[in-house]
Amino acid sequence: MKWFAKHRKSELPAVQTAARDSFAQEYPAPLYCYDLFERVRRTVPLVDAAISKLIRLIGSFRVECAEKGFQNSLDCFLQTVPVGLTGQSVYHFMDSYLDSLLVYGNAVGEIVLDQQGKHVLGLWNGKITDVGVRAGSDPMQREFVLRTPNGEMVLPHPERILFSALKVPDGGVYGVSLLQGLPVFADILMRIYSCVGQNFERAGNIRYAVTYRPSNDSGEMAFAADRAKVIAQEWAEGMRAAKNGEIRDFVSVGDVDIKVIGAEGEMPSTEIPVRQLLEQMLSKLSVPPFLLGLSWSSTERMSAQQSDILTSELEYYRRVLEPVIRRIAQMYLQKIGCFSDVKVVWDHVNLQDEVELAKARLYLAQADKLEQELV
Repeated sequence: MKWFAKHRKSELPAVQTAARDSFAQEYPAPLYCYDLFERVRRTVPLVDAAISKLIRLIGSFRVECAEKGFQNSLDCFLQTVPVGLTGQSVYHFMDSYLDSLLVYGNAVGEIVLDQQGKHVLGLWNGKITDVGVRAGSDPMQREFVLRTPNGEMVLPHPERILFSALKVPDGGVYGVSLLQGLPVFADILMRIYSCVGQNFERAGNIRYAVTYRPSNDSGEMAFAADRAKVIAQEWAEGMRAAKNGEIRDFVSVGDVDIKVIGAEGEMPSTEIPVRQLLEQMLSKLSVPPFLLGLSWSSTERMSAQQSDILTSELEYYRRVLEPVIRRIAQMYLQKIGCFSDVKVVWDHVNLQDEVELAKARLYLAQADKLEQELV
């Protein structure tokens, strides 16, 4: 008996490279960063446009069931399943799911079942700020907790929770946002735009400096204050008349000098710094400039290479989303009595891929034909 007790005491955990103190603790999500990333997206239109473009470029998909008899039922479920209060179809759910994944680095959802747990009622896009993830008694076991004003509550059905993390660090739980590193550039960019607005408000809305210089004549010097007051009144009347579209000449006697305030100062050029900031942000977002309407100089070959890079990025996001789609489809099939495997088939990214594949097949067919003729 002592030998068995000693053997149990020295038994190693399932994951040998994870320290027990490391995986037993709770991993708090960086909630302070979520508001920051959201502000960056709402403040910089280019960031919001790039994220929306990535979501649309992911493309559509279909789920194929190994048992063909359940295919029609599965297709109908994916197209009509309720999502939240206003959404419908699994495609709507995945768009919101991917949006949260890109902005926050994490996304959470739920497969909603009835009270008996026999039927799938719909899907729900959760807020990552309300749900936390922590390790259980084993590093491979996950627990989901709901953050409430009274504390945290462990969710009783973790098998219904859908959770994905983007680019998880080694040994970590939570992912990294696509916008990480952009708040600094967004802050500088907004400062430049704010200064541009202030400069145009100062220089665009022209203001005048009217200077009256009386001569050394004693008579003119005696009435200098009265003349200055009359000049000011007439100038104000002329400016008010101009607002109403009336042209009124300004006539004055004496040495009167009229200058535009700030006319000597030149507007600083912002083209180069703004473009450098946008280039840094686009390199992080992996979206070609021409897709966002930026007419930067680029050759046709460069555009093709950028499209290839974007295609590889989209393939990566598809690999992250595919397990979530399979879980939704498999749970629905299991509830209706089907336990077969499913396969997610994605559409091609764009029409250009179809053209390139068609050209490749044509060239291969022509090569085979020439080889047969030579033989």
